[in-house]
Amino acid sequence: MKPLLSCIALLVLLSACNKEAAMPAREARPALTQLVGGQALASSPVYSGEIRARHETNLSFRVAGKIVAQWVDAGAQVKAGQALARLDAADAGLQANAAEAQFQQAEAEVKRFRELHHQGFVSQSALDAKETAFKAAAAQAGLTRNQSDYTTLRADRDGVVAAVLAEAGQVVVAGQTVLRLAQTGELEAEIALPEAQFAQHKVGDKAEVVVLAGDGAALPGYLRELAPINDPLSRTYPARVAFAAKPGQVALGMSARVRFMNPGMKPGLQAKTAEWLIPLSAVYQQGKQTAVWVVAADQSVSLRQVQVAAYRDAGAVITGGLHPGERIVSAGVHRLSEGEKILIIESVTNGSGAR
Repeated sequence: MKPLLSCIALLVLLSACNKEAAMPAREARPALTQLVGGQALASSPVYSGEIRARHETNLSFRVAGKIVAQWVDAGAQVKAGQALARLDAADAGLQANAAEAQFQQAEAEVKRFRELHHQGFVSQSALDAKETAFKAAAAQAGLTRNQSDYTTLRADRDGVVAAVLAEAGQVVVAGQTVLRLAQTGELEAEIALPEAQFAQHKVGDKAEVVVLAGDGAALPGYLRELAPINDPLSRTYPARVAFAAKPGQVALGMSARVRFMNPGMKPGLQAKTAEWLIPLSAVYQQGKQTAVWVVAADQSVSLRQVQVAAYRDAGAVITGGLHPGERIVSAGVHRLSEGEKILIIESVTNGSGAR
């Protein structure tokens, strides 16, 4: 009986081994991954902007006409009183000549009537009429002279031509902007604040400006102007940050980055502690704990808790639990299990670096 039981047990064992051998090995699950960036995020948002002059003036003719000459281009340095453009002055000149002739005639008439009145040949009322006509002719002559002078557009201050908005040959109306003049000296960075961050700032907030075409130095500044109404198209609030720069260090139109200084923050557009921006799809919520799947060298994954400082539209800001160069799973995190091996697929967009 015992030999029979032993044979049966052996057959059962062999059958189980065959079934186990017949089961195929579990294939590695494909998963999107990316490397944690090697550059820290700034501890406050960084805004892109453009260098502008604090004082800009729109220059226009005070009379209508056709532009026949334009002597400056964008970027030209000009002095106060310098002629910049001219309208066709033919009609204005004719009107000025006619008014001048009438003035001279009225002047001669009033001189003659004064002499006649002195001799008693004309009444006081007749002289008064000539005096009135003389004053009217003088005023008209002065007006037409001004109109003729207005056909030449001159710079009202020293500066640089920021934009040319009308060319020679174009007919313009009185008050139409022809040139934009930027006063050299005081410079500002023009930025746009998102609606979500508008309430976090006020005029006078300390900031630092880095000019991208410069040497990378952070220039100290402050928020000088913050519009109370947002732009209807971009839904952002225009703002201007004033800063000091050495002559020739910054030019108008250069691109810049602006960061506002929070209390205790060190200058230099660097974070006080390392912060990493990862996609929201990489975040795995485990109860009240936040974690990410970290990929090991053998392509196995393990769940690691991380500290989240903030959630932004671009992703989650991680302040602890990750190190530069580590690989994390960036999508499909709820389908993984501890120790599971994956087939690494590099994410097209690597969002775990600095913004």
